[in-house]
Amino acid sequence: MLLHRSYYGIALGLIAYLVACSDRKESVGPRTEGMTMGGPSFTMGSGTTSTPLGRATFSDPKDQNFDVKRITDDWHMQIKAKPAFDIAVQSIVFQPSGQSGWHTHRGPVFIQVVSGTMTFYQSDDPTCTPIVRTAGQGFLDLGEHAHIARNESALPATNLVTYFVPPGAPLKDDAPNPGNCPF
Repeated sequence: MLLHRSYYGIALGLIAYLVACSDRKESVGPRTEGMTMGGPSFTMGSGTTSTPLGRATFSDPKDQNFDVKRITDDWHMQIKAKPAFDIAVQSIVFQPSGQSGWHTHRGPVFIQVVSGTMTFYQSDDPTCTPIVRTAGQGFLDLGEHAHIARNESALPATNLVTYFVPPGAPLKDDAPNPGNCPF
């Protein structure tokens, strides 16, 4: 009986390992399986490597209205949320020609370009004007409209990305190509 339980435990452990170490990539956005012809065509990212650095939920158990305010001389900062929010941080490396695919977010995203050059495009811009950021510059993405991040340079680019999202929410939702850009 003890030997049977031991094999059972090894088998469960092996299954868990195989599932956790699978090379299968899952989208954090809507699934496209079973869509009919003429339905939305979601653009997947390519040429990127994401490394999650951490995620935590911030809430105030005494008050459903989370409100942090700091005033120092002429500098003012305030963060409000109801009832709570997650902050997630990841490093994303974009190889030359790498891109995120069109997507949205459920909250604001602060992007720091750590190295290289990144170009951002917004779906609500009919002229598809590039927004270029280089190392040491930031880009605030409110996440409300579909957008895409692209490395249009010949060198890799690294971004440090900080997401503010509802607790447990996905960090990215894939979106269809809005058709306002030539790519």
